[in-house]
Amino acid sequence: MNISYRLVIIIAVFITCLITANITAVKVISLGTFTLPAAIFVFPLSYIFGDVLTEVYGYRVARRVIWLGFICNLIFVFFVWVGQLLPPAVAVWGDQEAYISILGRTPQLLAASFFGYLAGEFVNSFILARMKILTRGRWLWSRTIGSTVVGQGLDTSIFITLAFVGTSSPIPTMILHHWLAKTAIEAICTPATYAIVNWLKRREAIDTYDYETKFNPFLILG
Repeated sequence: MNISYRLVIIIAVFITCLITANITAVKVISLGTFTLPAAIFVFPLSYIFGDVLTEVYGYRVARRVIWLGFICNLIFVFFVWVGQLLPPAVAVWGDQEAYISILGRTPQLLAASFFGYLAGEFVNSFILARMKILTRGRWLWSRTIGSTVVGQGLDTSIFITLAFVGTSSPIPTMILHHWLAKTAIEAICTPATYAIVNWLKRREAIDTYDYETKFNPFLILG
């Protein structure tokens, strides 16, 4: 399949949202009775663009992009870690502790983020692709929201549990708040998802159905 500039834009936005979420997640915000990471408004966008990838280009393309996002995130984390190790020029820069506080996330948090991302994105893409076949391409809203309910639920459950196990944090409540907020954002953005998907299908002249796709997430070249 030829790579169009539209697909490149979708991939770039997907990965940008992912890395941005990992940075902004450090800040915890309060919205009424909900305590959430600041990334709550950007991370769901990665799921929306993941839905677009699967709906238009199919699971095979989405699988490669999910792994690409994972690799890009690893590169980002590695060089942030390298920057943390390098000796600061204390005479002109005294913000080493701030750098560590914002960017130097603990290995536990990074592992939680990586495992949650991979599990959630692959489940989200798989469910959307299978539902597209079952619904014969109808009711896009049911696929985008349904896949997000499960994918975001799995992602959130894995991340919160691994990140906060052993602490006094109310893990079940945090999972519920995160899951509800992410799912609500997906539902609110459904009209925009429809617009992007329909525009891409017309411009790309493509509407992929994964009838013969092998859904093994590790078949990157499959």
